[in-house]
Amino acid sequence: MAPRNGKNLSVWTLTRGLTSCYNLSTPLALFLALGGFILLRRIRNVNLYEIGEHGRVEHDASLVHRDTPKDEKYAPVEVDQNLVDLLIADARAGGEESGEGSESGEKRILMNATDVARARVRREKESPRLDSIHAEIARGEMAIILGVLEAREGKNVGVPVEWLREWIGHERLPKDWKPTHVEGFFDVVKRAKAILVAMKALRAGEAQAKL
Repeated sequence: MAPRNGKNLSVWTLTRGLTSCYNLSTPLALFLALGGFILLRRIRNVNLYEIGEHGRVEHDASLVHRDTPKDEKYAPVEVDQNLVDLLIADARAGGEESGEGSESGEKRILMNATDVARARVRREKESPRLDSIHAEIARGEMAIILGVLEAREGKNVGVPVEWLREWIGHERLPKDWKPTHVEGFFDVVKRAKAILVAMKALRAGEAQAKL
């Protein structure tokens, strides 16, 4: 069983936790767990707080956490609700609606890869430049969320913003969410690439607008 105090976590403990909680495939969960240990430069078991060491797995330009202050070893753990609101606003800017949702009684807003790209471009303007590894991690994090919380309503596909706020803003699984599929490694790669392509398009549009 996984320790409930967040201490002495092994690769296998993390892998089992990711598969059982988020319905990730074993190869994807193992890749994430092993990758985390490699970035942390650890062989022995880790404590959960160590994952927040700045510049290892953790990175600046988070969509819901402020950047790590200079000379601090660990990143801020508190979710910044202002950043959450801005993330939701990026989804609303996309305007993909379907059905009735719980966000302020409006039609349900679904966040997709383009919306995530809009948020990533915005945050990366505000933060220190990410290296290629951490830029990929940042896209991958949201690619996983897009897959795990994916909802299909008619022709629209995305993450309902009320689910997004509950998970990423309040750090708990949405109460009315149930896994509908196993999220695999190549599913995440495909979505991360879609986010990257959309980011490049947005940046190209911004550059053209300045001419």
